[in-house]
Amino acid sequence: MAAKVVLDFEKPLYELEEKLSEMRVYLKSGEVDSLSEGRSGLKREIEALEAKVESLRKTIYKNLTRWQKVQLARHPERPYTLDYIYMMMKDFVELSGDRNFGDDKAIIGGFARLADEATGFSQSVMVIGHQKGRDTKSNLYRNFGMAQPEGYRKALRLMKMAEKFRKPVITLIDTPGAFPGIEAEERGQAEAIARNLYEMASLKVPIICVIIGEGASGGAIGIGVGDRILMAENAWYSVISPESCSSILWRSWNFKEQAAEALKLTADDLLAQGIIDRIVTEPLGGAHHNPEEMAATLKAILIEELQGLLPKAPTTLVDERIAKFSLMGVWEES
Repeated sequence: MAAKVVLDFEKPLYELEEKLSEMRVYLKSGEVDSLSEGRSGLKREIEALEAKVESLRKTIYKNLTRWQKVQLARHPERPYTLDYIYMMMKDFVELSGDRNFGDDKAIIGGFARLADEATGFSQSVMVIGHQKGRDTKSNLYRNFGMAQPEGYRKALRLMKMAEKFRKPVITLIDTPGAFPGIEAEERGQAEAIARNLYEMASLKVPIICVIIGEGASGGAIGIGVGDRILMAENAWYSVISPESCSSILWRSWNFKEQAAEALKLTADDLLAQGIIDRIVTEPLGGAHHNPEEMAATLKAILIEELQGLLPKAPTTLVDERIAKFSLMGVWEES
């Protein structure tokens, strides 16, 4: 089914898919005589157009620019944290509040069970992630996925609970950034994020972080310190968004495409730089074209990664995690 929201670079493909759909409907309508050359001729045209659509689809999505990937990461039909939880896990129990100020709906979390009947794998996990809304009402409720200090403090409370009960932590990152409002600053936004970085570095249980959409600045890394950093193929992860970078360097948002190229914020870029450990392949066209397939792919990878992390001693996990992040940004001059 064609996506409801069509991005600019997808329009040529969408127009062909619409034409193909019309031809299929006409073929099934019975208006074309089954014994006539017209029907067989229409079938040949449909087959030729199907091949053209498939070729164009591969051409577009296999050659995306960095800015186009940013657009896909922001697609409003893309699966969010709760979608992944309900597609991948069982028995999810959401836990609320930071036990200090309130409950931030931009970050959700709780215990769930990650299980695979085929292999017999079953593991209770603490899953935490940013949550966006699908419409104006739900986006206001979720603050557009921009967490306030109580969101990061809630996340830390849940991580500490996971550590207490010796359960691995899985975080799903998808945010345009931490909420920059004055009230967030008054309640210690920077301190809350910094505290999470400090505490996650020494948490004595496995942590797997997954960038499923947008990964912007401190808002993303506030739940992004882990033993394994995974990233969806069409997600982006950067210290700043292309628009904000453009406004700083060029005093205008009109250079966001050039900024995206300069920031090197795609999964391929970050894997080459050693910032992430693994890319999660998306269905052709993006995760929103087949959320179930995307969730199944991510689930299999999470299980595989957990099987490698669970046998490790807590001290080994902490030592390797600290060494991993300590190496980032380090280079030698010859």
